[in-house]
Amino acid sequence: MTTTEILSQLVSFPVLGGESNLSIIRWIEQYLSGHGVAYTLVPDETGEKACLHCRIGPAADGGIILSGHTDVVPTVGQPWDTDPFQLTLKGENLYARGSCDMKGFLASCLSAVPQLQSVDLKRPIYFAFSFDEEIGCRSGDLLATAIRDHYEEIPAGAIIGEPTMMQPMVGQKGIMVYTTVVRGSQGHSSRILDEVDAVHEAAHLILWLEQKMHRLISAGRTDDRFSPNHTSIHVGKIAGGSAFNIIANECSFDWDYRNIPRDDAGEIFADFEAFCHQRERLRRKVYPDFSITHVPFHPPVPPLDTAEEAPIVALAKRISGRDTTGTVAYAAEAGQFSNAGFPSVICGPGDIAQAHRANEFVAVEQLELCDRMIQSLAADLAAS
Repeated sequence: MTTTEILSQLVSFPVLGGESNLSIIRWIEQYLSGHGVAYTLVPDETGEKACLHCRIGPAADGGIILSGHTDVVPTVGQPWDTDPFQLTLKGENLYARGSCDMKGFLASCLSAVPQLQSVDLKRPIYFAFSFDEEIGCRSGDLLATAIRDHYEEIPAGAIIGEPTMMQPMVGQKGIMVYTTVVRGSQGHSSRILDEVDAVHEAAHLILWLEQKMHRLISAGRTDDRFSPNHTSIHVGKIAGGSAFNIIANECSFDWDYRNIPRDDAGEIFADFEAFCHQRERLRRKVYPDFSITHVPFHPPVPPLDTAEEAPIVALAKRISGRDTTGTVAYAAEAGQFSNAGFPSVICGPGDIAQAHRANEFVAVEQLELCDRMIQSLAADLAAS
């Protein structure tokens, strides 16, 4: 099957982040089995989701992992001109949810299987396909650890095929997402100094978060490889109160920070938590049951900061035909693979500007470039 034919199959599975991905995994299983490729599933604790990894080539050190995720983001409320779960060719572009982010890369990997089997590889190629990437890279650690523990040989690195227009990316920001819940007292709004309004207190916390971001920038905590060139802290949703004349007893807000590699995610949250404890001590003098709690959406996603001189970077440049590298501001599983001991780069077909929006597409030319990159990788691993 060609890359386009496989992509047509993959986009037909409307697997959203958080949902079972077994339907698309079953199709991939059948495809690999049809080519005689042995694979391993790595299920989650429910058994409703699974990562998949496999090796093509010898059990030798120095192989390369090609990794991508099987889930996509929702299409609800988006004005699509075509069926988002049916691949549609218009001009030189292929339209569908996930065509760019990132089933195009998976399709290129799978279409290369017959060629990879025909080449006398001296070092292997691994496929690593995850679930729930779109809701916080929730299986990246699971998959990277499973590969590390499953194979006796040691892979030399990983290429994560997120859309980069086929330019190797050596850095990504990390991300952490929280819901902070403030619980105060109740009463008539005229008693504002005798009660503790949760909305007012939430405003203090939100202002602190904004000021924290600016303090980091003022302290010179920047990295010009990224745009924006600093750790961003953002509050995107807030809810609280019941009426203008009732002191709000609860308010919650969702916020995230996307940290550059030099900024420690734990340190940022610890500073915020210290300020929250300070507010609790102060406001409990008025209302003893005042509290501030935090609920993480997922474990922190680590940033990526691969050295320019790393062998995986030289390899990515060589096989992609690109002499320059860059960084991305979005989070991906590359930092998780790197932390598991696999030096990583991000390099894949498509433009991130097309991801997560109506009429998402990948250019046919981008898929062709990705096909050629994997062919070049096979030639590189066969020659050494």
